[in-house]
Amino acid sequence: MKINKRKIVDGLRLAALPLVPGYVLITAIRNFLFDAKIFPSTKVGATVISVGNLTVGGSGKTPLVVYLTKLLKQNGKKVAVLSRGYGRKTEGFLFVSDGEEIKTSVEECGDEIYQTVLECSVPAAVSESRVKGAQKLLLKSKIDTIVLDDAFQHRWIFRDLDILIFEQRFLLEASPLRRTFLPTGFLREDFSSTKRADIIVLNRKFSEKKEIPERLQKYFKTKQVFTARYSAKGFFDIKKKTFYEPEEFKGQKSLVVGGIANPHSFFKALEQMHVDTGNRMVFRDHKFYTPEDIQNIRKQFYATNVHSVITTQKDAVKLMQFKKELDDIDIFYLKIELQFDNEKDFVNEFFKKLSEPKTK
Repeated sequence: MKINKRKIVDGLRLAALPLVPGYVLITAIRNFLFDAKIFPSTKVGATVISVGNLTVGGSGKTPLVVYLTKLLKQNGKKVAVLSRGYGRKTEGFLFVSDGEEIKTSVEECGDEIYQTVLECSVPAAVSESRVKGAQKLLLKSKIDTIVLDDAFQHRWIFRDLDILIFEQRFLLEASPLRRTFLPTGFLREDFSSTKRADIIVLNRKFSEKKEIPERLQKYFKTKQVFTARYSAKGFFDIKKKTFYEPEEFKGQKSLVVGGIANPHSFFKALEQMHVDTGNRMVFRDHKFYTPEDIQNIRKQFYATNVHSVITTQKDAVKLMQFKKELDDIDIFYLKIELQFDNEKDFVNEFFKKLSEPKTK
């Protein structure tokens, strides 16, 4: 008998429903204390840009951080990235990179910041406390701008610009359980918290643009809202460091390996590129692979008689450490970039908002 995993997960969500009112109350009190200035937001000696969301996982925060970091760098800013380092095997402040050399391993700092550093070549650090992290990062690097990855709820640090990103698919979510608050649903805060955002980005990933549902439109109508999508650039061989156009993988039978929050868009992208995704190994988000996992990937690769292993860029930075064990298997990651549907308007609004003094 085939097990319906979604029904099991929804059953667990339903069981956690009595905990939701307590979570909502605590979140509301916390936000009130910040809004009333009883809890202070500390300024640091740099321009601070926060990228965050109202939900847990999978909205596209890191691709947006990469996009903004490159944009700022291209415009002469001395920019660094600061993250919590979710899923890492260390605690406290950790200096990840000086912009030229990576100072730590992916296990020590986390996969997302490691990927960002490889993409952008900028100073970076991880810290649970964004204030202490920013202060220490400023001491270690000659920077004037800090991009915070996943910091909308981390209100202890003052930010000059708050950018909120949503996955379009979540806004269209039909399940009331998934639309509600943690620990039952995916919401960290109520939609009314969009009032704190200076710019809102709707990430449609690989889907067509859809209208915001009527029940949510009131939260967006007074905001600057931009739509963005993922663009699949091609495939990168993680061992040979060579790039291949999407057409070269058309019709190819591959073993698809991924440990990300919402793998739906990853599979959809491959299917749109006519890659055979019938053979899949799906792991939890921020998965750190073990030797046993690698052996299971090897077994599945040879058992299914596929041509290659295709993974995400986030997974690739963790699989690279097993190059020796995977020496006889071709492994590629799908190179994805965030693109705005109207990039010129977004860039103009971004720098306009950044130049305006923010007092609250």
